[in-house]
Amino acid sequence: MKYVSHAVDPWEPEEASHHEFGADEAPAGAYRRFDCTGADPAALAEAAEAARTAVEAGECVVLPTDTVYGIGADAFSGDAVQRLLDAKMRGRDMPPPVLIAEASLIRALATEVPETAKELVARHWPGPLTVICKIQPSLRMDLGETGGTIALRVPDHEITREVLRRTGPMAVSSANISGKPAALSCDEAVDQLGDRVSVYLDGGRLVTSGGASSTIVDFTQRDEGDVLRRGALDLDVLRETLPDLHDLTEPEETSKTADPSGVESEPTPQAHPDGNAAVVDDQSRPDEPGRHGAHALEPGAIPDVGARPGTDADAGPRPATGG
Repeated sequence: MKYVSHAVDPWEPEEASHHEFGADEAPAGAYRRFDCTGADPAALAEAAEAARTAVEAGECVVLPTDTVYGIGADAFSGDAVQRLLDAKMRGRDMPPPVLIAEASLIRALATEVPETAKELVARHWPGPLTVICKIQPSLRMDLGETGGTIALRVPDHEITREVLRRTGPMAVSSANISGKPAALSCDEAVDQLGDRVSVYLDGGRLVTSGGASSTIVDFTQRDEGDVLRRGALDLDVLRETLPDLHDLTEPEETSKTADPSGVESEPTPQAHPDGNAAVVDDQSRPDEPGRHGAHALEPGAIPDVGARPGTDADAGPRPATGG
């Protein structure tokens, strides 16, 4: 399989450094880009393996999700997570959510998960739903200032789930510089992140979600759940499963805000009535409020994409996006 490898000079137009190399010809320090839009199993496996190798080495990768493109790193490596935050130019007060391949992994990563949360994920995972729970105290994860929470999501995108099966849980936020629009194409991710990412998986332009980030529901305060950010899953749909679900967003609030120029702006994180910071899911378009102990998930700003964590993808207000 061929990939495009770029050595990016931040002061020169990206077009000036586009070249195509064979698998053994990539210059040191350049990023690799794999075309995952075809149906060739061998090519997709090669791309997934390249992503696994990069994550194992503590590097960052960009991959498509069912909402926006996300930038991911090994969730169990504090250095790798810091590299992700540095690439996005964001602080530890906006921790990324964690993406997993299978819903069953929630038992290994979260504790005190209420039956209501299990019911919700059983219906909507894989999908654009991020849940914030209390993190297993034995886990050696340093995602940032999470307040003892973790934001979790199973994305509905087979390429990304295949990577997650190989790597295990990944910290994933929307693939954008914090405050800028989350990427809906690999080109948009490359334009913003360049060679701060080692491997890009190009899954084509994402159109299913319309740029909406995942909906974030926090289960750390009450078993009925609190909606911290509205997103691709409508509140009415969620209440078909949990009729007593609390909505902590303003009635008129949407998952995105826009400035007069038409470019979505990064919403100001909102504090939960209990005093916890909101989380921002970094996999929305761009960073949006969420609450993840202190996580930022799918964009909006991944949580992404959850203190409550998990709100990018970046790619959530704060608890551990994505978004």
